[in-house]
Amino acid sequence: MEIIAEQREIEKIIHADHHDPFSILGIHPVQVDGERGVSIRAFLPEAVEASVVDSQDPNNVHPLSLIHPDGFFELFIQNREIFSYYFIIKTRDGNLLKFHDPYSFLPIIGDIDRHLFNEGNHFLIYEKLGAHLIDVNGIKGVHFAVWAPNAKRVSIIGDFNKWDGRRHPMRILGSSGIWELFIPGIREGEIYKFEIKTQANHLLVKADPYAFYSEVRPKSASIVWDINKYKWNDGEWMSRRENTNHLNMPVAIYEVHLGSWARHVLSKVEGKVEEGNRFLTYKEIAPLLVDYVNDMGYTHIELMPVMEHPFDASWGYQVTGYFAPTSRFGTPEDFMYFVDYCHQNNVGVLVDWVPAHFPRDGHSLIRFDGTALYEHEDPRKGEHPDWGTLIFNYGRHEVRNFLISNVLFWCRKYHLDGIRVDAVASMLYLDYSKRHGEWVPNIYGGRENLEAIDFLKRLNEIVHGRFPGIITMAEESTAWGGVSSPTYLGGLGFTFKWNMGWMHDILDFMTKDPIFRKYHHNNLTFAMLYAFHENFILVLSHDEVVHGKASLLGKMPGDIWQKFANLRLLLSYMYSQPGKKLLFMGGDIGQWNEWNHNQSLDWHLLQYESHAKLQRFVKDLNHLYKSEAAMWEIDFEYAGFEWIDFHDWERSIVSFIRRGKDPDNHLVFVFNFTPAPRFNYRIGVPSHCLYKEILNSDASIYCGSNLGNEGGRWADQIPWQWKPCSLEITLPPLSSLVFKPEINI
Repeated sequence: MEIIAEQREIEKIIHADHHDPFSILGIHPVQVDGERGVSIRAFLPEAVEASVVDSQDPNNVHPLSLIHPDGFFELFIQNREIFSYYFIIKTRDGNLLKFHDPYSFLPIIGDIDRHLFNEGNHFLIYEKLGAHLIDVNGIKGVHFAVWAPNAKRVSIIGDFNKWDGRRHPMRILGSSGIWELFIPGIREGEIYKFEIKTQANHLLVKADPYAFYSEVRPKSASIVWDINKYKWNDGEWMSRRENTNHLNMPVAIYEVHLGSWARHVLSKVEGKVEEGNRFLTYKEIAPLLVDYVNDMGYTHIELMPVMEHPFDASWGYQVTGYFAPTSRFGTPEDFMYFVDYCHQNNVGVLVDWVPAHFPRDGHSLIRFDGTALYEHEDPRKGEHPDWGTLIFNYGRHEVRNFLISNVLFWCRKYHLDGIRVDAVASMLYLDYSKRHGEWVPNIYGGRENLEAIDFLKRLNEIVHGRFPGIITMAEESTAWGGVSSPTYLGGLGFTFKWNMGWMHDILDFMTKDPIFRKYHHNNLTFAMLYAFHENFILVLSHDEVVHGKASLLGKMPGDIWQKFANLRLLLSYMYSQPGKKLLFMGGDIGQWNEWNHNQSLDWHLLQYESHAKLQRFVKDLNHLYKSEAAMWEIDFEYAGFEWIDFHDWERSIVSFIRRGKDPDNHLVFVFNFTPAPRFNYRIGVPSHCLYKEILNSDASIYCGSNLGNEGGRWADQIPWQWKPCSLEITLPPLSSLVFKPEINI
């Protein structure tokens, strides 16, 4: 038989060096010696014999001819049009295999999808790129697609082809940079990667950037997975969320690292000893964590990043799998169960998201197709010197599309209630943590990263537009204006901004010996000068209890009694001030040790009275916060806050009023930041009535000295501090007091 395929083309296929394998492999109309028909060619290095079977007539079998000893087969059938077929092959070890030819299928991704992606506007691109179980004309398999515009060749490799990059080279779709291939017969659970040949003929092996599931580290292959199987039960929550305005709602966030909130301990089950100190799965931790959060009175859980990452000590902030919940704790359905369980029990779920940088792990995004694809080629633009990571190229449409679609993916597929965007300051400034000569100014000569700014604005517009009620938070540590202002007013469009300045000032103040606090009184009051410039969240986060900074309790000065009193004082000051709240796990039980991601929180401390009573205080503080609209209804306007006295720096005492929308609904807060009790201390109040003492951090139920005001004080008609009435009260040592007027009794 005459060989139809050119020898040079055959060699390119055999050596995985062909830019367009579909032009050679598969079924093609041809003319041989004046005879019309079809040719079928296949590269089957595992086969010693191969036949083509007509899908419509299984009795119509045509043996393929081996025309190259490395496994290239060919067949010419006269007077046939293109038809559907499958192969039956005999392998070298004697097995018979039956499968459809991947090179007999037309392209799956259409022109519109490609154009939208290249323009940066395909926000469901995760449904096209990656690995998807599909059915093509009744034939089931997996459609693979990846963006690698500068690659010379891209192949899919996995156990199903013995990781041989010659077996399944992909087609590139025009000028889109997208490569794709449908492989019949592959099922859920198959592991795979992309083998990429660069223009310099180097081979790269990459995990799928759009993979829904990955192997447990240290392995790094992607896993074919159908994420549409889970049946959600949170319809009521999702419907209610659409009409929720979190600006005038109570928001008390419990920040959690799933790998160390609690661990599995050694136990005997049916005579066998189970592994100790292992991670709890998503399903195991859900009821434990949610019951705790509800009992303690938090409204939301914020998870440190759960996207796939290889290095435990990065805490999830060096992401390699943006579309995959980490397999450390279970399957994608297990994480869906976790979120669903939270929602069914009225707990919101927020997740840290990391678009500021990505790691240098070879299987990840770095120089994905041999070029700086997701990052910048110029290291002055593309590298973070402090973190050893790479910066996304926010000016590239496909990269913006990758990131924006990623947030929408988590909101749509995993029902997340919001994201906290990590390290926003590093995105906004081109010279962030860089010396002179290590950065490139923008087109106007400035230090602002114009592409990143535009990206963040666009992100917030799209997310809020498509998912009403979603929270977006910015961890932004500079004085950048309008982080939480709408984009139509020139802002970045976030719902909230973390108040890093408040956190720094208050911790600096609280860690000082009380005898010196009067010299730092401004630390207590300065935040009120800018408190309403943004929609702030007051935070005591994980970053403050690691790297030698000590735990919250460990930071507090004084003896043990004073440390606990100071911590109660700190927490109550945070809850009383304008802004939503966030507390990292362990702070509410008086963790002595710094947070350690490799072990559980020290829950055994709750056997000790001081820790158990601190926990009760935080619980009461949360429930008080949620029940009193004056503490959250007007968080971001001056009308919600009024100083009574911030001048008493000599005694380190401050007092103020919080108001709700009802003008009669107000609370009075008084704080004594020294261990000296103050008797007959007078403060001005608005109303002539009984002011009930509804919280006293020095109460004996919290391990305090039990000084107080016998449940409340009647206001005297003595004008004081520009108020028509006043209270004469006892201020316990290192304490916070909350008074509520009973105007209508």
